[in-house]
Amino acid sequence: MDKNEHTGFLPITEERASVSKERHVSGRVRVSTRTETVESRLPVDLTETEVDVVRVPVDRRIDAAPEVVTQGDLTIIPVVEERLVVTRELYLREEIHVRRVERRETAEVPVTTRRQTAIVERLPPEGDAPSTPRHSQKDSTDDL
Repeated sequence: MDKNEHTGFLPITEERASVSKERHVSGRVRVSTRTETVESRLPVDLTETEVDVVRVPVDRRIDAAPEVVTQGDLTIIPVVEERLVVTRELYLREEIHVRRVERRETAEVPVTTRRQTAIVERLPPEGDAPSTPRHSQKDSTDDL
């Protein structure tokens, strides 16, 4: 027998698997929200400015009325008068020093805020016998 001659054949076969999927309703979910108001107190920085007025006697002769001068938080307002002598001379009678003093304090101020909570109800698929719905409610003040 010749080496190149084939006397029998062996068929080679292969199986192939296929997978398919279907949608099936296994349940329903109802989500609703509820808004509520929450009373709380928030810290607020308040600023108060107080004014100290000091009269400083000067009683000095001047040639012209001085201007109002501001040095930082101090404002100097000149007060002049005319005095009748043999001649008329202008005297700086006094200066009024006005200093601003700022004080800060923290006060609690009542405020009203609103928040919503979600209510999730798991319902059976339509057509199934109604069962008691399971409620899941998330209500935490940490996640506002």
